[in-house]
Amino acid sequence: MSTETSGEVFDRRTAVKAVAGFVVAGLLLYFFGRVIGWGEIFATLSGARPLWLGLACLSTVVSLVIWAKSWDVILATVDVDVPFTKIVVTYFAATFADYATPFGKAGGGPFIAYVLAADTEANYQDSLASVVTADLLNLLPFFTFAGLGTIALLVQGEVPRQAEILVGGLGALAILIPILIYGSYRKRNFVESLVVKVLSPVSKYVDRINPEDIRDRIDEFYELVDRIADNRRRLAYTLVFAYVGWLFFAAPLYLAGQTLGHPLNPMLVLFVVPASSLAGIVPTPGGVGGVEFALVGLLVALTTLRPDVAASVALVYRVASYWFALAIAGIAAFFVIHRT
Repeated sequence: MSTETSGEVFDRRTAVKAVAGFVVAGLLLYFFGRVIGWGEIFATLSGARPLWLGLACLSTVVSLVIWAKSWDVILATVDVDVPFTKIVVTYFAATFADYATPFGKAGGGPFIAYVLAADTEANYQDSLASVVTADLLNLLPFFTFAGLGTIALLVQGEVPRQAEILVGGLGALAILIPILIYGSYRKRNFVESLVVKVLSPVSKYVDRINPEDIRDRIDEFYELVDRIADNRRRLAYTLVFAYVGWLFFAAPLYLAGQTLGHPLNPMLVLFVVPASSLAGIVPTPGGVGGVEFALVGLLVALTTLRPDVAASVALVYRVASYWFALAIAGIAAFFVIHRT
């Protein structure tokens, strides 16, 4: 893949959007601290224990490496042979693209596929199918653990009455969304017709959009997904990596509580991490601002933590799970751009 493709991934327009997103994120974080009280937050953070914070950062790195392995398995299924060490660096670079752009988590599949295609022998269509399939498989533990956390909290009676609707609603989403995803796979003809129907009017005004080309692309995509799904052994391996990686991804919230001397119920962590991640749809890189507010709201509603302590736990968690990952991934992205 040429450097031109790499340029499409990290072009000037993308950089401007990322910078604008971080400016908005900075403002949200400022108001986050203003609402709760920066003085109280800093007082709580002053007692942080660095060892636990270091373990939280390490856990984040381990989760990304494990998820990179799921890419490795899926790429091998579509006959793309790439050294695992190269896939790890590429995955970190793709994570940077995901974390540094607004709505990266909501619609970063095509964006990340460009990174993967630019840095491996895979073509764009194979890359996109691999990325989307890996993302969908990674969603399974997301919803599984959210559901388990919901059930555990309700059974243990640790959910305040005023928060029961919230917990129940998020638990319902943990069941409904996987059903919708599976339904879209089984009813691919309906999905294909719907996409073509929606984009057909647009094609009259945009030359690059051709309904028939879109239909062919969707067929090719589903064929690649079928190839991956038919290899049950590799699919099982991918799911194992997805679940283990997710546990390491969630662990930093538990370790953030340990960092500040406020242990959290592991079952609570299983619920709060996916629930707060839903706030990542705010138009800032990595959902900065929205995720922090969601974390504080959930921790205050579901625990006895004071707002300033909950805010400190949220900030420590985000340092380990987002900002540290962003820094490491940024180095990988620079390396990928240099070598492509």
